This record gives sequence, C-alpha cells and structure tokens, in this order.
Amino acid sequence: MGGKPDIIKAVVLIFAAGLVITGFTTIQASESPSRAYSSINMDAYQAVDSRRNR
Repeated sequence: MGGKPDIIKAVVLIFAAGLVITGFTTIQASESPSRAYSSINMDAYQAVDSRRNR
C-alpha cells in the first residue's frame, strides 16, 4: 500500500505537465496564423497601392 500514493502523484504530475504543454502549444498556434494573415494582408495592400500608382 505504500507505493500507491507515489503512483498517484506521478500520474497527476504527468497529467499536469500535459496540460501545460498543450496550453503553450495552443497559445503559439493561435499567434502564428494571425501573424501570417497580417503579412499576407500587407502584401495585398502593397500590391493594390502599386497598381494605383501606375
């Protein structure tokens, strides 16, 4: 019976580490497309501006 609390602590620690890793991954994933989207929009605006300047 002495080993069960250690196993429970290990399972909880692994679960908590998984939550933390998932949280960081989700934050990074949500930031990346917005940056890519803004750079695509800037390229589109520059293309439109260059057509107007001709």
